[in-house]
Amino acid sequence: MSDKKPKVLVIAGPTASGKTSLSITLAKEFHGEVISADSRQIYKRLDIGTGKITKEEMQGVPHHLLDFRDPSQVYNASDFKNDASEKIIEITNRKHLPIIAGGTFFYVDTLLGRITSPEVPPNQKLREELEKKSSKELYKLLLQKDPNRAKQMDPHNARRLIRALEITEALGYVPNISTEKPYDVLTLGIKRDKEDLRTRFKARAQQWLADGLMQEIEGLLQSGLSENRLREIGFEYLLAIELYKKEISEDTFLQKFVEKNWQYAKKQKMWLKRDESIVWIDADEVTKAKRLVEDFLKK
Repeated sequence: MSDKKPKVLVIAGPTASGKTSLSITLAKEFHGEVISADSRQIYKRLDIGTGKITKEEMQGVPHHLLDFRDPSQVYNASDFKNDASEKIIEITNRKHLPIIAGGTFFYVDTLLGRITSPEVPPNQKLREELEKKSSKELYKLLLQKDPNRAKQMDPHNARRLIRALEITEALGYVPNISTEKPYDVLTLGIKRDKEDLRTRFKARAQQWLADGLMQEIEGLLQSGLSENRLREIGFEYLLAIELYKKEISEDTFLQKFVEKNWQYAKKQKMWLKRDESIVWIDADEVTKAKRLVEDFLKK
């Protein structure tokens, strides 16, 4: 490990590109521990619809920041930075390699000091006004006030849109400020072509249904989690609720699932293009990935 800054490995790439699989492989090779950077997998009981890794899939590799918040609670980039920073210290003290894997790249960039998440206090009056609006109306409003931030966000996530508008109201915009980098970082990006990803999206949706996604939806709703909150958490749950309520057919669910994931993947790719330090590899270039990590750790 570096004497100056802790070494951190980041596995990036669009959704369903294979980040989890590669992170497990590299963790086993280099005494790594995985820190999840997924804004939804932090929640308890949201398992199938977030693609949360199972104990069996972990293959004995320690994982952190999974299953530790109730779905009714709000969690943001500042929270993630604080929690993940503590985990990096713990993992480094064990002489292990921290591996960040997950698709919420805003969280990752905040952790790595590439952007700053502003400490703007809640504006309850503004929140009450904004909560009366639909997600579509909130997104349109954010586009008007801060188009750069709007382009980076899920237009269906009302809670995050409200937070972005709250920050915009206080500061005039949601800042994207470079700061001092606290870690020595290697970021590996996984490449897959469009058709490969779309095939994987469909296979993922079919597997989720086979694994009991409808039962998960039913259990969450029966536990008292509101339908609106579940819809906010992600488009996967939004579509799953529509299927559960028989508002759409299974074929329509699969079609929409693929299209929504592709839209999300395109946004992720655009976000990652800004980072020229990413070393891109094809999904099957595991040997190359191992060599790159080995060279990184020797420096």
